[in-house]
Amino acid sequence: MRILFTGGSGKAGRHAIAYLLAQGHKVLNVDLVPLDLAGVENRIADLTDAGQVFDVMASYLSQDELEPGTGVPRFDAVVHFAAVPSLLLKSDNECYRVNTLSTYNVIDAALKFGLRKIIFASSETTYGVCFADGERKPDYLPMDEEHPTIPEDSYAMSKVVNEATAQCFQRRSGADIYGLRINNVIEPHEYARDFPAYLADPTLRRRNIFAYIDARDLGQMVECCLRTDGLGYQIFNVANDTHSVGLDTDALIAQFYQGVPLRREMGPQESFYTNAKAKDLVGFAPEHNDWRALIA
Repeated sequence: MRILFTGGSGKAGRHAIAYLLAQGHKVLNVDLVPLDLAGVENRIADLTDAGQVFDVMASYLSQDELEPGTGVPRFDAVVHFAAVPSLLLKSDNECYRVNTLSTYNVIDAALKFGLRKIIFASSETTYGVCFADGERKPDYLPMDEEHPTIPEDSYAMSKVVNEATAQCFQRRSGADIYGLRINNVIEPHEYARDFPAYLADPTLRRRNIFAYIDARDLGQMVECCLRTDGLGYQIFNVANDTHSVGLDTDALIAQFYQGVPLRREMGPQESFYTNAKAKDLVGFAPEHNDWRALIA
């Protein structure tokens, strides 16, 4: 596929692009800074400027595409990861503005150019746990995509608005638009660096619902969505299968989630941030669940 990928220079995007390139896709990374990765093409653009978004959407991916003399090919899909990636990096209103306006512009341009597959990055923060003022517990466990989204911060608010924007565009267009509620992204080198601290102090992972997503498995999830057609508008939790701390499910519930309803029995290492919908609908099969072997 010929893919326009926004935000590919970031922590999550660079691993997802590497995965897509390995599957044989052609990728144009659109970001404010280029990605230094063999095989990827880069374009510098401000996605809050609709004119720049439309121009890039109608552009050549690389100079090689000049050779046939048949004009500019159309992209097959858009993967939109570009965003201010967290709270407290920019002013709250700028975070909200950039994240919501860029998402509107990207989806709008993609649909007006006839694309029928758009994947965009939403966030675990939409559930209101991650950036709550104080402690907020889930309404129930495991947390699925039906759990209320109740944010109170500009970053998570922007992600909820983006989901509503995507749903509105999908309703009118009938295209496939899939949102990924991505949990805390972990790069391969971070297991040995960070996870011993999580073993010693599991409270460090409370705001992430004790879950994580390996950056390489996030790339696989994007690929699963690219090859799955006909689902319309969908939201998916994206996480690995296991907890990111040493305590098992019963111990975590006893220490952190007393009184939170348990909707079904759970395995001793099964993530509270369930990926069951992604497995069922697009065939997601995370491979990097055994982080314990990497820090032994």
